[in-house]
Amino acid sequence: MTNQNVVVPNARKGVDITITMALSKSLFSPVVPKPLPAAPGGYFTISRKMFAKKTETGGKTNSWADSMRDSSPTRVKSTTSLSEIEEKNTWIVNHPSALNMFEQIVNGSKGKQIVMFLDYDGTLSPIVEDPDRAFMTNEMREAVRDVARYFPTAIVTGRCRDKVYSFVRLAGLYYAGSHGMDIKGPSKNCCINKKDYQGVLFQPASDFLPMIDEVYNALLERTKYIPGARVEDNKFCISVHFRCVEEKMWAALVEQVRSVLNGYPKLRLTQGRKVLEIRPTIKWDKAKLLSSCWNH
Repeated sequence: MTNQNVVVPNARKGVDITITMALSKSLFSPVVPKPLPAAPGGYFTISRKMFAKKTETGGKTNSWADSMRDSSPTRVKSTTSLSEIEEKNTWIVNHPSALNMFEQIVNGSKGKQIVMFLDYDGTLSPIVEDPDRAFMTNEMREAVRDVARYFPTAIVTGRCRDKVYSFVRLAGLYYAGSHGMDIKGPSKNCCINKKDYQGVLFQPASDFLPMIDEVYNALLERTKYIPGARVEDNKFCISVHFRCVEEKMWAALVEQVRSVLNGYPKLRLTQGRKVLEIRPTIKWDKAKLLSSCWNH
């Protein structure tokens, strides 16, 4: 996620626990942060360089495979020009931790509405080989529950909203699945503006559902011959996981995915951590969701 918002420390001990567990956390020595600039609209954010890379759907297969290698943090690099400490420092610069500038954030939050936006995979749960087993711990669940008692809290993920809810199992939160294209919340006081019988619902890509279903079935067929490949239906987008695919097969996997998408110009292909993602070409994503929420 490109924006992180944190809570002040004087609400309750559980709030501090959530800050420690849920925010992007550095395991390395802290760096001296620069002063936070004033943000427009009465709120502030901490920007971080997004790990996910975007590559044009029509790009060359080899370019995609190279990008997939670059975005694989567990891959051993063939050459290493930096020492271990330098590598850690470089990582910290590109992935700043809110914990290292907590006092500045607290000072900047005075008089402002605090809202908590949390990713799921890699934030509330570990990154695992089987996406169906990305379970959060009971301690993490209690920490999120504590924060939600004091501040509006949203889970924003590329996953299917129902799947993430089955992992989190907390009422009273906003759940934004499919990169913000499938949102349900407990009230009408955010960016969500359509009620169903259980809460508030917003689905800006509903017209794409038949197309997404077609592509999902086609990808299941095309990728079944590639060992380790896994296709996940996230309702309004599709994930093709290659975490368990041998590197020598990555180019073949990309070729199969692109061959399916050639017949669907209204869908685009992007890349995340060991995953290829297919989503509608509408002007809506996690960043748009956060911006819309702040403006309402």
